[in-house]
Amino acid sequence: MLSTVNLTQRYGKRVLFDKINITLDVGKRYGLIGANGAGKSTFLKILSGELEQSDGEVQLQAGLKLGVLGQNQYAFEDYTLKDAVLYGNKKLFDAQKEKEKLYMEGDFESDEVNNRLGELEMICADEDPTYESDVKIEKLLQSLGFPPEQHNDLMSSLTGGDKFKILLAQVLFLKPDVLLLDEPTNNLDMDTISWLENELKRHEGTLLVISHDRHFINGVVTHILDLDFQNIREFTGNYDEWYIAANLIAKQAQTDRDKALKEKGDLEKFIARFSANASKAKQATSRQKQLDKLDVQEIKLSSRRDPSIMFKPHRDIGNEVLEVEGLSKSYGDLKVFEDISFKLDKGEKIAIIGGNGVGKTTLLKILMGEVEADAGIFKWGQTITTSYFPQNTTDMVTGEEELPQWIQNFDPKWHIDDIRKTLGRMLFTGEEQKKKVNSCSGGEKHRVMLSKMMMDAANFLVMDEPNNHLDLEAIISLGEALYNYQGGVICVSHDRELIDAFATRIIQIKEDGSIVDFHGDYESFAEQFDH
Repeated sequence: MLSTVNLTQRYGKRVLFDKINITLDVGKRYGLIGANGAGKSTFLKILSGELEQSDGEVQLQAGLKLGVLGQNQYAFEDYTLKDAVLYGNKKLFDAQKEKEKLYMEGDFESDEVNNRLGELEMICADEDPTYESDVKIEKLLQSLGFPPEQHNDLMSSLTGGDKFKILLAQVLFLKPDVLLLDEPTNNLDMDTISWLENELKRHEGTLLVISHDRHFINGVVTHILDLDFQNIREFTGNYDEWYIAANLIAKQAQTDRDKALKEKGDLEKFIARFSANASKAKQATSRQKQLDKLDVQEIKLSSRRDPSIMFKPHRDIGNEVLEVEGLSKSYGDLKVFEDISFKLDKGEKIAIIGGNGVGKTTLLKILMGEVEADAGIFKWGQTITTSYFPQNTTDMVTGEEELPQWIQNFDPKWHIDDIRKTLGRMLFTGEEQKKKVNSCSGGEKHRVMLSKMMMDAANFLVMDEPNNHLDLEAIISLGEALYNYQGGVICVSHDRELIDAFATRIIQIKEDGSIVDFHGDYESFAEQFDH
């Protein structure tokens, strides 16, 4: 189907992966995982032909269609939504458009025109044998939340998140034999992610997907490809099954390594003690040979490092936490939400969910004093101190300072050693802490902000999509941290595993601006409301 032969990618002295030989089979759905920076997206780009590898080759079986999720959401600004989706099958798109043009402008008495129309009809029949491409495109667009009256609008009229949905529809419309998806759930709400899961489970060819959404990966994939130590290992099963197996392997490897290190130490001591002793020299030589054969480096543990996120409030939370009464917000003629009221009690942790554009971020900004409501009031309890993770964290974490200095700017009283320890918990060690904030990746900026929040020691956390840009291990650690946290939480997220980990209450903002206020965990909410 799709395979690699000795595939290698290096940048200068840095080797991302080395001599990878794998075959992706028909009917299997692979999840590609690995630490940030391991080379997952690079590997996928090489498979798709977007990047040239340093060495080795990629082999795609002749005649198969390869589909790749586009990343440039501004590439189709002058296309209608329908045409942008149709473009997913470039051959059909070109044939249809040329046919339309000939019918509009062509000379039907010309044999050349008529012959060409015949050729184009053959191409259309090959690519769309049932002549249902229009119906399929309409169904795709409606499934992604675009009503029929919007289908002839230009792409330039859409928001960034909606443009990305069109790119998703584009690659699904092609129905490729081999489908490569890099972070397809970005910018999607929960309902759309669930729809995508079901679509991909019905994919009959080969699928390779990169995603930091654990629930999505668990629901979709049949195999895991683990990119670690410049190589790829294949596991049968989903992410959770891999996680259990990998931890067992890691524990066994650690035991073997400890045993080997002890044996190495014992051998070195023996050689040191007896190599100068003539009567023991033969034994010492024999032990030296044993030592030479013992390669502790061969027993590798995973190169992944799990962050250790821990929020400790500086003071207990009081009985009065947060009261929201009649909040409403509009932008011009667009009503975002209306008459939202709820009271948050001590010990509650709220997940705010809802489709894109329903006002989740706006609500958080109102509660944090960044935006003013049109009507209604809210009141924080007197004991409450908040720490805020905004949706635009990557834009906020900027500057020429090194990481510890950037954090210390928020409170000069924070001791630099404590800041360094906190950054260490978020996997910034040694030289990495000397990075300039501006040179950090999106994932690194999110880890910097989480470090700052740990230093805040607030007793209430307000978080807007904190899982964006984080890898799977960091999201799991964040979920555990929020679960163990002794303060209050309001968190906006589309990540179901994260919500499952901590939420004791779900507030869903609906399309009409009203809310569903459910006391209980997400699993119970999903059962009751059939999500």
